[in-house]
Amino acid sequence: MEGASGISHRTVEVNGIRMHVAEKGEGPPVLLLHGFPELWYTWRHQIAGLAARGYRAIAPDLRGYGDTDAPPDVASYTVFHLVGDLVALLDTLALSQEHGAAEAEFARLGTATVLRKFFTYRNPGPLFMPKEGWCSPNEQIPLPFWLSEEDINYLTSKFEKSGFTGPINYYRCLDLNWELAAPWTGAQIKVPTKFIIGDLDLNYHDPPLMQDYIHKGGFQKDVPLLREVVVMEGVAHFINQEKAQEITDHIYDFIRKF
Repeated sequence: MEGASGISHRTVEVNGIRMHVAEKGEGPPVLLLHGFPELWYTWRHQIAGLAARGYRAIAPDLRGYGDTDAPPDVASYTVFHLVGDLVALLDTLALSQEHGAAEAEFARLGTATVLRKFFTYRNPGPLFMPKEGWCSPNEQIPLPFWLSEEDINYLTSKFEKSGFTGPINYYRCLDLNWELAAPWTGAQIKVPTKFIIGDLDLNYHDPPLMQDYIHKGGFQKDVPLLREVVVMEGVAHFINQEKAQEITDHIYDFIRKF
């Protein structure tokens, strides 16, 4: 809903409460927090001014204020609740900048073309989808030897039914996962492990120090029971399909020890 001065208003679900948010503008976000006895309204002049200068001004009613929920328990108003509300708010707003862009591009290309594009991707650099479009819907993308038209038809039928939003949401939660996992920073993975990767896999090259981490002790420190690292030459990301028999053998050779 848009009100006076072009300021829009909406209610979002954050941290277990419904929070009213006023916002305006596009660009880097600026979060404006009111005090007592105020509301988002106290920032109305700054919202307009910052939006005019190329920023996205965001002013919520904090919990207990205005049109935001007011939990009855006094203990629900700690600084930890406040921080949790704001972190969740920023996460929610960030997802709503991002949501739909990838899906729209995939819809433009068509499910089969998207799948062909991913499965034939062999650039070891970061995956990049330019705003002007990833490719043409009519582009002819030949399949690799390890993937058949029957395979693509099966995958296409399933993704056309369920869509791509669910799978993409895993990546949209990357920052949130880091926040949620913060209490386990430095924790080790203490199970026997064998690591296999292709030397054309983008994850083997990005970030730039990944190979140093894998081969120069960092990986072994975090996974003390790491038994073996296998780098397969000339193989990209979908290694269990591209080198199916070899991967089966590697898995069998490893698990039979236990």
